[in-house]
Amino acid sequence: MEGLPTTTKGERRWRSKNMQTSSPSLVMAFFSCVAWLYVAGRLWQDAENRKMLSDLLKKNLEQRPKVLTVEDKLMVLGCKDLDKRIAEAEMDLTLAKSQGYLKNHLRQSESFSEKKLLAVIGVYTGFGSYLMRQTFRGSWMPRGDGLKKLEERGIVIRFVIGRSANRGDSLDRNIDEENSKTKDFLILEGHEEAQEELPKKVKFFFSTAVQNWDAEFYVKVEDKIDIDLEGLIGFLEHRRGQDSAYIGCMKSGEVFSEAGKDWYEPDWWKFGDEKSYFRHASGSLFILSKNLVQYISVNSASLKTYAFDDTSVGSWMMGVQATYIDDNRLCCSSIRQDKLCSLA
Repeated sequence: MEGLPTTTKGERRWRSKNMQTSSPSLVMAFFSCVAWLYVAGRLWQDAENRKMLSDLLKKNLEQRPKVLTVEDKLMVLGCKDLDKRIAEAEMDLTLAKSQGYLKNHLRQSESFSEKKLLAVIGVYTGFGSYLMRQTFRGSWMPRGDGLKKLEERGIVIRFVIGRSANRGDSLDRNIDEENSKTKDFLILEGHEEAQEELPKKVKFFFSTAVQNWDAEFYVKVEDKIDIDLEGLIGFLEHRRGQDSAYIGCMKSGEVFSEAGKDWYEPDWWKFGDEKSYFRHASGSLFILSKNLVQYISVNSASLKTYAFDDTSVGSWMMGVQATYIDDNRLCCSSIRQDKLCSLA
């Protein structure tokens, strides 16, 4: 059969070999397709996850509160009127102190009265002034039952003294023993009784006095002064109800700048070229109304003291609306006529 095509032995051998080599290629191609599809699927899934996370983050950021200004925060906290509230709290604290409502504060029950007193008179004294105290107790200052009867009239009188630098020594024990007998001391536990600490004593006196007694006036007296007690009581009665009263023998004087000399003022350079003190009441005897004493009590930690207590008080009065009352009868001297005080 000459007309039919025939294949040679070589052609059959080539085709058989070609089919044997193409089968593994097809298998590899198949697995390659599967791997590509798997990788593409994972990439698509990761892209979807990233998009989902991005959407969630964006949503959370939109829901977060905006940044508040300081004013907004104060409004939220209810502190917009913080300064006003602090001032009101200080006034309430001052009132509480004056009425005796202090935690762990021991009132002097023998002298405290619910009725408002006319005056608390503090007579400065020291550890070595026993004889002078005895002289006062025998002259213008009542003792024992007389002191209690005077308090019933609205007048409290106390010798004012601090503590020894060596707490609990014989000086302190002698004062405690004397006080146990006479009951006429106001002991300033936080004050050290020393000459260099004297200007600070007035802050401790006023602060302690206003915490113990509710009075119209508070009087500071030096221990070298005799007082016309009935005349002083009448003087204060006449001025009862007068707020912001700063009463005394007003004066001004030279500021001494030489160290080591009497009346030396370490802060002399603050008083200008003329070096004169501002107007102030003499330290022998001066009187403050209750609201001024409360001011000193509340602000005692920040009030500047100078070399002397009378100039220190005068500087504090310059910063408030005090009514200066200059009365010649309070200018204590050896002349007793028409005076409420005199040198002892």
